[in-house]
Formats: sequence, C-alpha cells, structure tokens
Amino acid sequence: MIKAFILSLQFLTRLPVNIKVDFNESTIKKMTFFFPFVGAIIAMIINIPFMINKFNKELEAFFSLALWIFITGGLHIDGLSDTCDGFFSGRDKEKILDIMKDSRVGTFGVIAIVFDILSKFLILKNLSTKSSLFALILALGWARLFTSFLFTYGKSARKDGLGSLFTGRDRQVYFIFSVVIFGILSFVLAGSRFFILLIIGILNTLLVMRLSYKKIEGLTGDIYGASIELNEIVLLLSWVVLEWIYI
Repeated sequence: MIKAFILSLQFLTRLPVNIKVDFNESTIKKMTFFFPFVGAIIAMIINIPFMINKFNKELEAFFSLALWIFITGGLHIDGLSDTCDGFFSGRDKEKILDIMKDSRVGTFGVIAIVFDILSKFLILKNLSTKSSLFALILALGWARLFTSFLFTYGKSARKDGLGSLFTGRDRQVYFIFSVVIFGILSFVLAGSRFFILLIIGILNTLLVMRLSYKKIEGLTGDIYGASIELNEIVLLLSWVVLEWIYI
C-alpha cells in the first residue's frame, strides 16, 4: 500500500517524490484508495496563503491558485480542455476520440481553460479564511473520489490509453474503503454540510458520466481529468453558497 500511495502522489501531483515504484496493475488498483487523500494533501498546501493571512483576498486567491496549478501540473485542466474540444465539435464518436487525443488545443479547449481558472480564482477570493482548509479538503478530496467512482464502475471508451488502465470493477474494495474513511473525515470537518455537498457531487458526476456515454459510449483519461476539475469548481462554489446561507 505504501507503494500505491507514493505512486498516487507521483501521478496526481508534481511534488518531488523521487522514489521508483513499478507502474503495474496491482499498484494501480490500490491507488484508488489514496485518491481523496492526495486531494487533501494538495488542499493543505494550497491553503498556505490563507494561513499566512498577510494578503488581501485577491492576492490570497492568486497565490493559492498558482500553487494549485503548479502542484497538479495542469494535468486535469488539460483533460477538461481536450474533453471540451471533443464534445463540442459536433462530430461522431471516433472523430471525437481523435480530437481528444490530439495534443493541439482548440477554441473550446481554450474557453474551458479560461473558465476553469477564472472560476477558481473568484471562488477562492470568496472563501472564508477560517473555513478555507475544510472547504478545500472536501472539494479536492471528493472531486478525486467521485472520479474513482467513474473508473471503478464505468466502462472505457478506448481499449488502449492511460484511462483504460484505471477502469474496472476489480478495484471496488479499495474504492469502498476510501469512501467510508474519507466520508467519516468529511463529516467531522463539515457536519451536515457534507451531506449536501455529497448529493451535489454525486449528481454532477452522474451528469458527466451520462454525457460521456452519450458522446463516446464510455470514459477516457481526459474525462477523468475533466470530472476532477468540474467537481472541484462545483463543490467549492456550493461551499461558498452554503456559507452565505448559514451566515
């Protein structure tokens, strides 16, 4: 399991973890358990500008977002960009998959990147300093856990590709344990708000899954990345709205 944790950090972040771990089927399955906890680690790091509390809200949001992009290497944003290029192209399944595989960025991909970064900046700017850590842990953790659901219970649109290595029900034991443990942690951090966020995240994930099945009859690595980005935005935005309601 230690190897799976290390590989999860290496795969989902750009943190300097210089330990060689074999990228094999057994380790990939076990990685499923660690996805939300890697999200929590990222959350703790990007919350540092809020902890310093020496900046105005705009600078807090800017430095936090810069850390966010640097730590993840823009991996999931790239997936969102490719997904939007493909899905909004108006083509058939095979052409959409070809577009998503193309390393060039199209118009819809650029729009998606701008929307993603701008949305996160505005949400971070409106996060309360006293609850920012809890909000980020829940949003980043569950965004990755919902994506774990997709590749555990979904089907791959391609026989090859990185996404197909993660897809399959043979990892559902690790997924269930991850849900239970991270769910308990989430309830401790957020109380009743957690259940509201959980429902919103489930609905958003199922929407992504349904759209992907309609467009390409399955899921890909780009869809997994897009799911993480969209859930991060939706869950953080929901947290901000809930704070306004509770206040």
